[in-house]
Amino acid sequence: METLVNWIEIILAGLIIGVVLLQVKGTGAQLFGAAESSFRVRRGFERTLFRGTIVLAMVFAVTAVIAVRVSG
Repeated sequence: METLVNWIEIILAGLIIGVVLLQVKGTGAQLFGAAESSFRVRRGFERTLFRGTIVLAMVFAVTAVIAVRVSG
């Protein structure tokens, strides 16, 4: 059971990394400038990626708690 939970965590971590990398687009070297691009509405696929990232992070957190319970 512990091995299965560990594999699920690894897969979820890879999915989270992939989804976050898909969200990063054209941010370049704008560290503190361009405030008008900070507040914008997410639509379509971008919104789906954003919500998917939140769901994946929550599932990962629950899986991490389960992993501690199983191992411990």
